[in-house]
Parts: sequence; structure tokens; C-alpha cells
Amino acid sequence: MATTRRRLIALLSALLTVGLYGCHGGAAKPQEPHTLRVLTYNIHHGEGTDERFDYKRLARVINDLSPDIVALQEVDRGTERASGVDQAALLGKLCKMHHAFGQAMPYQGGRYGEAVLSRFPIEKVNVHPLPFNLEREPRAALEVRVEIKGIGPLVFVGTHLCHQDDELRTLQTRRMSRLFDKEEGPPIILAGDFNARPGSDPMNVLLQDGWTDVVAPRSRIDYILVRAADPWQVKELTILDEPVASDHDPVLAVLEWQGE
Repeated sequence: MATTRRRLIALLSALLTVGLYGCHGGAAKPQEPHTLRVLTYNIHHGEGTDERFDYKRLARVINDLSPDIVALQEVDRGTERASGVDQAALLGKLCKMHHAFGQAMPYQGGRYGEAVLSRFPIEKVNVHPLPFNLEREPRAALEVRVEIKGIGPLVFVGTHLCHQDDELRTLQTRRMSRLFDKEEGPPIILAGDFNARPGSDPMNVLLQDGWTDVVAPRSRIDYILVRAADPWQVKELTILDEPVASDHDPVLAVLEWQGE
């Protein structure tokens, strides 16, 4: 009899639990926010404003900001001026991150371009040449794909646009807008040194084509952009005043994923 009573109590307790929490798998737990720390940093081919190539110093700047994924511009691989150093690989090692390099042009016996550092394994790499003319340096967009727990697949693109020609910069942003004009598929983040001020023609191309600038407008040329259709919310923004390690300041945005 006592055993039967205990079974009835357990059954009533179970029914009460279903009544309180619904019949679709138990209590609905609030979803934990998933954040992504995104950094863009032009490292001036590794040379500081004191004319020193100090990679440990650059790594400290990056590590102190604790990024999850990084777009680096003006990166040398095996050039004479960088004493043959593979800067993407070395910074990846010093920061304990995966790395990818994308060539924009040959330079001084090596290569020059963009790099991405990532705490997540890099699953796919594409290098997209951007429009240029023979009087200007070639430019490229480095695209990588990673998988992030709680967010899913992510496309991250780092780039560095022409610093001498506004019309050419506009052609380059138009090219990127066409390359990454994806209404469906994984979220896309675009970051780098655009050499263009807010409100300029190159930036207006991207904003009019559905990109959102996550950095508050100010007089600057380094950007982090997301697709307006992708459900990110900006939680934090840091522009670090670091005048020695490079001639650019690193820009960090902490993004919170609002999707399911």
C-alpha cells in the first residue's frame, strides 16, 4: 500500500511539472548569449613607429584585447624588409591562434597582403583580388570560414583598400558588395582598413547595399561591418590608443548573436 501511495505521489508530481512547464521538452531555459570579439588591426608590415620589428609587442597588443577573430592588414610573408619572417604564422603562434594569409601582391622577394587570426579552426580560405590599375598597389579580400559553437558557421572577410584613389576604392567596395551579397547562408563580417572616411562614396556603397557599420561614426578609416540582416547587437567597442606598435590603432567590437 505504501509503495502504491509513493507511485501515485510521483505521478501527480510529474503531471504538475508538465502543467507548470508545458509539454514540449520541460522547462524553457533562457538561452545564454553568444558573443564574438572581433578585432581589426593594420600592423604596418610589423614595423612600429619606433622603426622596430617587435612581434612580441604586437602580440601583446592583440592578446590584451582577447579577440576571437582578427583581421590584420599590411602583413608581410618572407619579404626582405621583414627579414624573411612569415608574420601571419609568427603572430598566430605568439597569440595561440589559427592563421590564414592572403596575398595582395608580390613584394621584395616575398608576399604582402592580409591575414586572419582565429581562435576557431579555419575551415576554408579564399583570396579575392580587388579592382586595381597599374599605377596603384593590388589589393585583395581574404575570406575565411569558421564554425562557432552557439552561432554556427561564420564567414569572416579581412581587407585593405587603396589609399591613393577614392574612385578605385569605390570600385573595390562595389566588388566586395557583389562578392558577399548573400541573403541566405551564414552570417558575414567584413573588417579592415578601408582608407575611407565615414560618409565617403566607398563606404556609402556598402551601407546602401545592406551593410551596417558597428563602430560609432567618427573620423577614421578602420571598420568592422556586418550584414544588416544578420542579428548582431554591439555590446562593446574599444579603439585602443597604441601609438608605438603600429601607425594604426586596433579596433575591437564585441558582438552578441541574437539569432536562434
